[in-house]
Amino acid sequence: MFKIAVLPGDGIGPEVIEEGLKVLSAIEDKYKLKFDVKKYPFGGEAIDKYGVPYPEETKNACLSSDAVLLGAVGGHKWDDLEGDKRPEAGLLALRKSLGVYANLRPAVLYPPLKEASPLKNELLQEGLDILVVRELTGGIYFGPRGTVAIDYGFKAYDTEVYQTSEIERIAVIAFEAALKRKKKVTSVDKANILDSSRLWRKTVEEISKRYPDVELNHMYVDNCAMQLIKNPSQFDVILTSNMFGDILSDEASQLTGSIGMLPSASLREDKVGLYEPIHGSAPDIAGTKKANPLATILSVAMMLEYSFDLIDAANDIKDAVNKVLEAGYRTFDLGKGIILNTQEMGDKVVEYVKG
Repeated sequence: MFKIAVLPGDGIGPEVIEEGLKVLSAIEDKYKLKFDVKKYPFGGEAIDKYGVPYPEETKNACLSSDAVLLGAVGGHKWDDLEGDKRPEAGLLALRKSLGVYANLRPAVLYPPLKEASPLKNELLQEGLDILVVRELTGGIYFGPRGTVAIDYGFKAYDTEVYQTSEIERIAVIAFEAALKRKKKVTSVDKANILDSSRLWRKTVEEISKRYPDVELNHMYVDNCAMQLIKNPSQFDVILTSNMFGDILSDEASQLTGSIGMLPSASLREDKVGLYEPIHGSAPDIAGTKKANPLATILSVAMMLEYSFDLIDAANDIKDAVNKVLEAGYRTFDLGKGIILNTQEMGDKVVEYVKG
């Protein structure tokens, strides 16, 4: 039995999570498996109930589970709270407590969604299959920070900090992933300006010596942002820091037609992982049944693959999503086609999973 802590969160989070669990249940029946699934408060929902975004009950459940499945956090309701009291602070604390330092964000352009991409067709002839490997527990999001009063107003600071060991372990994840793909790693930094990036580049070069079959090249983050638009097919695995990865993975997601299509996995050395769609809580469409659940459903597929080694089951979900799209079914964010609401899209994926 696999134990899964589910954190529906805020906005559209509970809606897309329901569809992910619906697909997980179909896998459970098909493969005669048993998943111990329990929901816990997190983010804004937890703030409203307990005054904190990551309550002890939720933390204990996550730390004792085989995997954590997260919907989304945040919303305008909590925008005026102090930084460490906001829903997003709970997300950082969750990642830190689990020790999940490697965030894998695939950006895949499904052929049926080619027209939904903002790029011209000639830029997409070779397809798009990029894996962004983002360091998740270091960098500017976790470095020294603060706000102090000065003669006029205030001074606020956030500090980018990386240690050799942090860079080494995320680089290994990227090179190992590249071995199973096209054997190419693009390490993204700002080594012409930042000391932390110079250490990043030097450390990645040392790790690359262990992987002679993998091609390594370096790219400044501003150039990478441009190249993702100009020639996205040149990329295989993009390795980068926490903040740069946050930005670049969102940019890469838009090349696929919708941020609602992209899952993510956050991993550590063992099989335990945190799985979530990369989109936000989208409070403006919460409750309208317009949310695209496919990123969450594909996050479930990543959970089956990375935490539970259920490769066939994971592939069943990915194949079902592709077949749904090939059949012309779409959610509101995906453009023209047979438009389905959130629940209907989940039902359609379940139908194809069952075969």
